[in-house]
Amino acid sequence: MTRRARWKAAAGVVIAGILGTLGWIALPPPAALAAPTPVPAVAMEDRGGMPLRATRSPDGSRGGWTAVGEMDPRLVQAFLAAEDHRFFAHAGVDARAIGRAVRDNLRGRRRAGASTLTMQTVRLLRPLPRSWGGKARQALWALRLDAHLQKRAILEQYLNRVPLGQAATGVSPAAALYFGASARELSLGQAALLAGIARAPSRDNPLVSPNRARARRDVVLGRMRALGYATADEVVRARAEPVLPPHRATPFLAPHFTTHVLQMAEAEGRAMDGTWRTSLDLELQTLLEAEVRHTVRVLADRGARQAAAVVLDNATGEVLAWVGSPDFGEPGAGQVDMVVSPRQPGSALKPFVYALAFDRGHTAATVLPDVPRSFATSLGPYRPQNYDRRFRGPVRMREALASSYNVPAVELADRLGVEPVLQALHRAGFASLSRGASHYGLGLALGNGDVTLVELANGYRALARGGEWTPWRWRPAAPGEVSPLRERVVSPQAAALVLDVLSDADARAPGFGAETPFDFPFPAAAKTGTSRHFTDNWAVGVTQGFTVAVWVGNFSGRPMEGVSGVTGAGPLLYRAMLATAGRYPPGALPTPREAGLVPVQVCRLSGLRATPGCVSTVEWFILGTEPSRTDDWERGGRIALPEEYGDWAAGERGRLGAAASLGGEERFRILAPRDGDRYQVPLGVDARYATVALRAAGADVGVRWLVDGRELSQQRWRLVPGPHTIRAIAPSGEWDEVRVVVAAR
Repeated sequence: MTRRARWKAAAGVVIAGILGTLGWIALPPPAALAAPTPVPAVAMEDRGGMPLRATRSPDGSRGGWTAVGEMDPRLVQAFLAAEDHRFFAHAGVDARAIGRAVRDNLRGRRRAGASTLTMQTVRLLRPLPRSWGGKARQALWALRLDAHLQKRAILEQYLNRVPLGQAATGVSPAAALYFGASARELSLGQAALLAGIARAPSRDNPLVSPNRARARRDVVLGRMRALGYATADEVVRARAEPVLPPHRATPFLAPHFTTHVLQMAEAEGRAMDGTWRTSLDLELQTLLEAEVRHTVRVLADRGARQAAAVVLDNATGEVLAWVGSPDFGEPGAGQVDMVVSPRQPGSALKPFVYALAFDRGHTAATVLPDVPRSFATSLGPYRPQNYDRRFRGPVRMREALASSYNVPAVELADRLGVEPVLQALHRAGFASLSRGASHYGLGLALGNGDVTLVELANGYRALARGGEWTPWRWRPAAPGEVSPLRERVVSPQAAALVLDVLSDADARAPGFGAETPFDFPFPAAAKTGTSRHFTDNWAVGVTQGFTVAVWVGNFSGRPMEGVSGVTGAGPLLYRAMLATAGRYPPGALPTPREAGLVPVQVCRLSGLRATPGCVSTVEWFILGTEPSRTDDWERGGRIALPEEYGDWAAGERGRLGAAASLGGEERFRILAPRDGDRYQVPLGVDARYATVALRAAGADVGVRWLVDGRELSQQRWRLVPGPHTIRAIAPSGEWDEVRVVVAAR
C-alpha cells in the first residue's frame, strides 16, 4: 500500500470515528439515567430505637428530591459561582476552562481542573475511573447530556445528587442536616456554605471543620460578589452568619459520636443509606453531657474550659456514651471531639507498664527505689520528679502504682526497656503512639506520647477482660457475636493484679490522701493522669461491666491553674461512674484469687517474706513469683536499708530518726470517716450509692465496724440522716471511735 493510500485509510478511520461519536452523542440518553430517583439518606438511632440524627429531607421522606425551580435562587447561584460560572455558555464541556487548566498546569501553578457542572453530573450518574480515558468518556457523556437535556434539568440532577458530607446527598438533606432548614429558603451565607462543601465534602463540612467550612464559604461569597450575584453589603452580612445555627429542627443528638460514625463509614466505603441502629444509650448520653457541662462550670475559675467522656461496655466493646465537648454548637471549639483527639495522658499509661512488669517476674511486693536518680538518654541526663517533688525511698510496686509515683515508674521502664513497653502499649490498642521508641524514651512511662480518650478507655477495658484487647464498636453486637480481632496484651493474672492495685484505697492513700473521688459504692479500679503544666487531666474507672474514661482541659492547650487528675477529672469520673452504674450493673472485678494468684505474708518495708519483727501485710503473687527470701531489713527494732538508699536516708533524718517506728506496730485508728465529718445525701442520687467507705490503720484484716452499736457486714455504710457514732475494733481488742453527722435532704 502506497503512502497516499495509508493516509486515506487513516483519514477514513478518523472520519468514521468522528461520525460515530457524533452519532452516539445524537442518540438520546437512557430515560432512566436522568430520572428523579430517591436519593440515599441515613437515619441513626440509639440502641433502643430513639432517633439521633438524620440526613432526610425536612418532611421526613426518603426522597429529598427538590425541583430546581423550587430551590432558593441564591442556592443555584452559589453553586454556579463555586463550580461553573459559564454553565449556561458552554455545551457541557468548557473549552476555555480546559485551555486555562492546561496552561496553568504546564506553568507549574496550582493544579487546575476543568470539570463543568455537566461533567460532574455525569460522574454522579455514571461513575467512571479517574484516568485520562475516564475523563474523556466523561466529557463525551457531558456533550450527550447537554445535547438532549435542558440546562435546568442538568442543574436539578446535580443539586439533588451532589454529596455534601455526613452522608447528606443533595442540597435538601444537607440543608436539613446543617441548618434545620429547607433548600427552598436559605440565607446567602447558608447557600454559599453548601456550595463550598461540594469540592471536599468529607473534609470541609462544618461538622468536621467549622474553620475550613467558613473559609470555603467566604471564597464562594467572594465569587458571587464578583459575578454580580450579591452586593458588597450582602456579602458582609453573610460572612457574619454563624457556620451552624444554635438550634436545628431535625434530630441532632450525640453529635460527636454520630459524626465520627459517618466518617468511619465513609472511610470504609460503607453504603450511606438506610436506618442505622447504634450502640449508644441516649439516656446515659444525656446524663453525661450534663455532667460534662457541670464540670466546666465548676472549674471555670481554674482555667478549664472543656471536658469529654466516653463509656464502653466491657463484654462487647459497644460505645454506650460519647461526649466530645461541653457544647457542640460553641463557635470555634465546639466541634472538636476530644474522644478521638490525641493528647498526652500523663500517668494514665502507668498501669500497662506495671502489667508488663508483672508478666516479666516483678511482683506487687517488689521494691523500687524512689530516690533522686539520673538516667542516661540520647538527649542527655533525664531526672524524673514526683508530682509533689518528694522522694520516699524504698516503695513496693503496689504503692508506687496506686499512689502514681513517677520515679519508680521510670525506673521500671528502664528495667523493662522502652521498646517492649511501646510494643505492649501497641498491643493495648494505642495506635496513636506512632513514633519509634527512641522518640518517646523513658518518658513514655509518664505518658509523654499522645493518645486518644477512646484508646485509653479500650486499653483499660482490655484489663477488665483478663488482658485481652478487642476493638470498640459503634453498633450493637449480635447475640453470641465474637470480634475476629483479638490481641493478648498481658496475662489474666497480671491484669487482675493491676486492677486489684488500682482499687486499693489504702495503697492510694500515701499519694492522694484518705479521701479521693474514687471511693465508689461498688468494686471499681481507677487511675488518673495529668500532663505537664496541668494542660490535660485524665481519669479512668473500670468495673467488671463497663469502663468510663474522662478528660478535662483546654482544646487550645492552655494550662489550667493547679488542676490535677484527682481534683479536675476525678469528680467528673465519679459522677459518670454513678450515672453508668444506674443503668448497667457494675459487677465484680476479677479478684487475684479467682485469677489464680496466691497470698503471701510480706513485710511492708522490704516486700520480703514476713518475720515477727516487721509490720506485715498480705500480698498476691503470680504462681512462681513468691519471695523466697526472708526479710532482713528490720532487725531488733532497727532498720538496715540497702546501700542504694544511703543518700536518701541521710536526707530523711527527720523521718528515719525514729527508726523504731518503721519496725514497730502502727497505732490502730480510724482513717475514714474522720471525727466531726458532715455528710449530705445529694439530690437525685440513688440511695444505694449514698455510702461511704470505712477504713482503719494498724490492722489489715479482721476489723469489726459498728455504727450506733450495730455491727456492719461490710466496710461500707449507707448514709442515714442524723448524728452517728462509728466504732472500729481490731482483732487485738484495740478500738477507735468517731462521730459524724448526716444532714437531711
